[in-house]
Amino acid sequence: MKYYLIGIKGAGMSALALLLSDLGYEVIGYDDASEHRFTEDRLRERNVPIYSEANDAMDKDTIVVRSTAIKDSHPEMQKAIELDLRTYEYHEMLGKLSKKFDTICVSGCHGKTTTTAMISHILNDMGGCNYIIGDGRGAASKESKKFVLEACEYKRHFLAYEPEYVIITNIELDHTDYFENMDDVISAYQEFANKANKMAIICGDDPYTHSLELSKPVYYYGISEDNDIQARNIEYRNDGTSFDVFIEEEYYGHFDLPLFGKHMLLNALAAIGVCHYERMDAKEVSKSLKTFTGADRRFKETFIADNVLIDDYAHHPTEVKVTIKAARQKYPDKEIVAVFKAHTFSRVQEFAEDFANALSLADKVFVMDINYDREDPEDYPGIDAYTIINKVEGADYIEHGMAEKLLPYRNAAILFMSSKEIYLLEEEYKGLIEKELKGKE
Repeated sequence: MKYYLIGIKGAGMSALALLLSDLGYEVIGYDDASEHRFTEDRLRERNVPIYSEANDAMDKDTIVVRSTAIKDSHPEMQKAIELDLRTYEYHEMLGKLSKKFDTICVSGCHGKTTTTAMISHILNDMGGCNYIIGDGRGAASKESKKFVLEACEYKRHFLAYEPEYVIITNIELDHTDYFENMDDVISAYQEFANKANKMAIICGDDPYTHSLELSKPVYYYGISEDNDIQARNIEYRNDGTSFDVFIEEEYYGHFDLPLFGKHMLLNALAAIGVCHYERMDAKEVSKSLKTFTGADRRFKETFIADNVLIDDYAHHPTEVKVTIKAARQKYPDKEIVAVFKAHTFSRVQEFAEDFANALSLADKVFVMDINYDREDPEDYPGIDAYTIINKVEGADYIEHGMAEKLLPYRNAAILFMSSKEIYLLEEEYKGLIEKELKGKE
């Protein structure tokens, strides 16, 4: 059996490709050749061919999987329809896979990628698991029964999954091109949580999660005293975060997390909760968490000259805020420079004030043009980078080819924040710094 993935460079699609390859299937991909994505190298290392022009890879034994962005009018989809092939959207394929394993679904407006990666890391240290992570990583073994899956709420796609565990890291309004309001978002999470065959593990510190009406067993985690899974004796240091965990009032263990910020502590509590209810030894879980370095494109650091460059996927105001706060925790003596590229006009239209407030926590702010791949700019007149810039004192515009604007900053933490290819600007900046350093030799 052969799988043909259209839009294979997407983070989720590339992870699916790797998992299907591990399960022994032939996997072929199609995507645009005009830009290099961070997922591409990993696919090529695994010998997954990627086509960018029409080809004859599809035949009667091919199953086609497409990303959400691929419409029926796409030439490759037209070919699949003509050949009468079985076709699935990404979330539909994951739904089929989730039925084959004991699936742990990690959902939430923020933190689901890191939490998925964290649980996968621990389970792999404990004997192995299958996983699909939103940072482009996926893996499987035919012997593994557990499947850790990042579950996205967009268009209620996560309702296609069949989970044993449902984890909800938080609930916030996002994807305003689909969700009408907070009530609509809450109803989606409520339906999803009630799909859990075993239990739901939910952040109890979140203001919306207790409004869910649940018929399945639920355990809340967080810092406040009324949580079932609670962190106590917390220390936020510049080398990480340490804390004790009590579960249903019983001491579970002590943990040292090499990550920064309250949001990372909460992600760890979700992972620890799963491990406890799966009857894992606390000392072994603690040992594993000490070696967890984070998900790809989540607070990924590069040191150059006296600056640290931080690449982060933050694309919602809450994520921008916690990323800047984490940088302050780790680098209290450095100037914080925020570079932000928004994704979707609808998100900027809805959250412009919130983005501005979050970015204002930095010492200096640069904003790039808005990225869009499923919207028409004409539907959002007057919405652009300056919608945010004009709300932040001292903010400036930046774009690819303008990395020299970042050169005056020294002894700084420069944060490149976006769900899209902002790391290309980071590469331009690194090139300029390296050239400058060579000139001084």
